[in-house]
Amino acid sequence: MSISLCIATYRRPDRLSLLLCDLTRQRCLPDEVIIVDNDADASARLVVQKRIALGAPFAIRYDIQPKKNISLTRNRTVELTQHEWVAFIDDDERAPELWLEQLVSAAKLFSAHGVLGPVIPVIPLDAPLWIRRGEFYDFPRLPTGSIVPPNRLRFGNALLHRSWLQRLDGPFDPAYGLTGGEDGDMLSRLTQQGARIVWCDEAIVHEPVEALRLSLRWLLRRALSGGQDFARHTLNGRYGKLSTWDRTRFFLRAALQAFAAAVMTVVSWPWGRHHAAHWLTKVSANLGKLSAFTNWQYREYG
Repeated sequence: MSISLCIATYRRPDRLSLLLCDLTRQRCLPDEVIIVDNDADASARLVVQKRIALGAPFAIRYDIQPKKNISLTRNRTVELTQHEWVAFIDDDERAPELWLEQLVSAAKLFSAHGVLGPVIPVIPLDAPLWIRRGEFYDFPRLPTGSIVPPNRLRFGNALLHRSWLQRLDGPFDPAYGLTGGEDGDMLSRLTQQGARIVWCDEAIVHEPVEALRLSLRWLLRRALSGGQDFARHTLNGRYGKLSTWDRTRFFLRAALQAFAAAVMTVVSWPWGRHHAAHWLTKVSANLGKLSAFTNWQYREYG
C-alpha cells in the first residue's frame, strides 16, 4: 500500500515539529507527508525546513493555503497527494510508532475503503480536578472491525482510499470551513456512496489538551458547535431523508432535551461540578441543534 499522509496546520509550529518527529519513527512509513499551512505568514515553514534538513525517511511537501478555511486547507492537502491511500492526522496530535501500521492492517483485514481510529486526550496533571474527573474530551470507541455509525464519523485519525475521495466535490465542503464539521460531512457523503469505513481501536493517536481548552467556556462552545454540526448533517439528509414531520420531531426533541438537561444541571450540582458541567454541555449541544433552524452559525475557526 502506498500512502500519502496529510496534515493541515495553523499556527502550531512546536506541536507540528513533535508530530513530524513521531512520523519518522513509524514502523510503517508513509511514502510522502504533505503539510498545508493555513497561515498566510507561513508559521510552519521553518519547522518543515528544519525537518527536511535533519532528514526524513519519506518525501515532505509543503504548501500554503492563505484563506482562513479548514476545508480549503484540507482540500489542498488532498490535491497534492500522489499515492493510493491517504492518511490524515491533526497537527496537535502524537502518533505512536505502530499507529499507521495498525490502520493499514485494518484496511487489509476488513477489506475497508476507510479506517478511523481513536484520538486519546491527554489532560495536563495541573488541570482543575473537575476537568480531570469529567471525561469531557473523550470520544466513544468501538470494537475493531465495526462499521462506524454515521453520527460517529470524525477526523483526526483516518486512512481513506484516494479513489473514494476523488468521487466527491472538494472533497471537503468550504461551507464548513469556519464552523467545523467538514470532516463528518465528507465522511457521511462517502458512506452514502457506499464506502465501507471501519474502526480500528488499536490505531491510537494522542492529543495533548491545550491549556486554553481547560475551561467550561470552551467546553460549552465546543458542545454548541457539535450540536450545530449534528443538526446540519441531519437536516441536510446525511443520515437519511427527512419528512416535514421528521424535522418537527427533531426540533421538539432538541427542545425537550435542552430543558431536561437544564434541570439535571441544577439537580446534579451538589454531587460535583463535573456532573453539573456534563449536563450543562448537553444544554449547549441541544441549543446548538435548535439554532440550526436559524441562519446563525458559531464559527469555531473564525
